[in-house]
Amino acid sequence: MLKLEYDKQEILEVIDRIVKRTMKMDLTWDWPCGVAYFGIADAYEKTGDETYLNLLKDRVDELIDLGLPRVWTVNACAMGHCLITIYKATGEQKYWDIVMSKINYIRKEALRFGDSVLQHTVSANNDFPEQCWADTLFMAAFFLLRVGVELADEEIIGDALNQYYWHIKYLQDPDSGLYYHGYDNVAGNHMSGFYWGRANAWAAFTMSQVGDMLPKCYLYPKYMDVAGSLNEQLSAIKLLQTADGLWRTILDDESSYEEVSASAGIAAAMVSRANPLHSKYINKSIRGILANVSPDGRVRNVSGGTAVMNDADGYRNISRDWIQGWGQGLALAFFGKVLVSDELEKDGAL
Repeated sequence: MLKLEYDKQEILEVIDRIVKRTMKMDLTWDWPCGVAYFGIADAYEKTGDETYLNLLKDRVDELIDLGLPRVWTVNACAMGHCLITIYKATGEQKYWDIVMSKINYIRKEALRFGDSVLQHTVSANNDFPEQCWADTLFMAAFFLLRVGVELADEEIIGDALNQYYWHIKYLQDPDSGLYYHGYDNVAGNHMSGFYWGRANAWAAFTMSQVGDMLPKCYLYPKYMDVAGSLNEQLSAIKLLQTADGLWRTILDDESSYEEVSASAGIAAAMVSRANPLHSKYINKSIRGILANVSPDGRVRNVSGGTAVMNDADGYRNISRDWIQGWGQGLALAFFGKVLVSDELEKDGAL
């Protein structure tokens, strides 16, 4: 069992500040909003505070009334996460209808390559031919799995696990255990080949949710790859934590800055995995991430949107001066996991 050191009231108060600051952002129907609202939905689920659900529902209703995007992308499917929560809380069919339209896009229209691997898409154009990015695990694979489990649909579950499996094979370095940002199937390489912090957060966080979500996960052979990959990754990544309890935007580059969204996603995965040997690393992260939440609820030191950059300076020079939806959402996910950490005890094999 984890042995974590935190003040529950302080965590509840910081969650409240982050939610309220996030709702002041003018986020629209795309992945920054999807990650932010995933965090708010999770805050509602972890705290039971109906205020968060009502804030979320009112804003999502406003966005729906204003009109949904004409074309879905992999990135925009991230908005499906909060719709699942709102639907389950309200029973209103319109939310589930949008969820299923996103599932239909992923299953029948989204660009794929190789063994039905989702190509990462950010627009209606073929921007990154036959490239897989770690980002897709949060935006699409995790979403597919949630819906597949909700419907008890083995085909959707199988598709989700297939995405995890091939993203592991394409992106995880078997020597270091860390994840590259992306893979180019045409060129057969990892492009610039850096261990980007937030890519590792997307991978770690989403993999850490699979076993908790998937009934009888041990009956799915590809789940064992997810568990094994996550264990390898976390055992390596813990050693790269800084003295401040954070991780850098390029994990193994001491000249790159500490980045808080990556740190929150990685630390949330550690809490979910519930390995007691990780307790001391999580405790450092609790202190480090709390120190990066402003009094008004802004999560600080979060890097801007980041493509697979051409070189190390491309990652190092991305600004971290501005509030970002993904920073807000991943911080909420981390603090939500901390709140329920006393309930977590895992089978080390799974």
